[in-house]
Amino acid sequence: MSRSIPAPEGVYRHPSAWTGAEMAGRDDWIVRLGDAENAELRAALASARAKGADVPGLTASDFPLPTVGPRLNALAQEVVNGRGFALVRGLRIADLPAADAALVYWGIGSYMGRGRAQNAQGDMLGHVTDLGLDFRTDPNARGYQTRLRLPFHNDAMDIVGLLCLQPARAGGLSRVVSSTAIHNAVLQQRPDLMDAMMSPFCIDRRGEAPDGKKPHYVGAIFERAGERLFCRYNRTYIESAQRFPEVPRLTPRQIEALDLIDALCDDPTLYLDMELQPGDMQFICNYTVLHSRTDYEDWPERERRRYLLRLWLDTGLVKDLPPSFVDRYADTLAWRQDPRPPVFDLSMRRAELAH
Repeated sequence: MSRSIPAPEGVYRHPSAWTGAEMAGRDDWIVRLGDAENAELRAALASARAKGADVPGLTASDFPLPTVGPRLNALAQEVVNGRGFALVRGLRIADLPAADAALVYWGIGSYMGRGRAQNAQGDMLGHVTDLGLDFRTDPNARGYQTRLRLPFHNDAMDIVGLLCLQPARAGGLSRVVSSTAIHNAVLQQRPDLMDAMMSPFCIDRRGEAPDGKKPHYVGAIFERAGERLFCRYNRTYIESAQRFPEVPRLTPRQIEALDLIDALCDDPTLYLDMELQPGDMQFICNYTVLHSRTDYEDWPERERRRYLLRLWLDTGLVKDLPPSFVDRYADTLAWRQDPRPPVFDLSMRRAELAH
């Protein structure tokens, strides 16, 4: 009879500790919308338009979803406190202008949380599309403004959501990995590096520091608040913070910790790929899941180029945050003082989004 080996001390037992290999064999993380749900969403869109409600002012009361709404409430709970991600499939947007699709998406998000500003320009609805930038050489560029492979990272707020309006010609797969499973794998493989991962790193604000704040902030890869484990990881921003002379140089031990996180993220047994199609909505908990994207080839026609919309949602479901998260979220409070509605004119998109 084989003897069970006790788990290392500190293993975080939680529904978000899944592997990609496990999830690839299941589809319970996919929520499908049918005729009835789409009809209810179209009625809500018509109601919102009749009231003159739009992004970012629209709230759930402007977008009545008597049967879909409770499902979205439950979905937010599952994403934040359960598995950590979901894919909502079947939203019909082929006949909708981008502005109407965006309003439906914002309305859906209003049942899951409150939309928050995503940059210093006050954009409440992000546009994920290639602007010809390169985040590797431009310290103020963002990965979502490029067609390059995105290293694994997470964003701010409880949930990040994506709505696919137009996929790429080739590539651009969405890739997710459980940061909870990575935490536990570190304890299994290199527990000696956990102290480095739970110690502060300096992280670049990438040119978006509010007045009176430093151009970088401080946070650990793994932190705890109460009984909850939180993850924050963006190696690109950690390394670009090294451009500031006052930032301590990364130590060999810190670099070894970063290398291990990257290796675990890139383990095909741990990550899960999704090919987002028009109307697909992906929702991810930033505290328990890291996300990435493969590089992609776009269509030559401007109107067919890969284009997704992004939400940052504060669900109100997480009451206790580590102090470093509270500090970072204060940035977004400053950004939203003058929220801006989204711009869908393709000729204006580069000027609107580049910063």
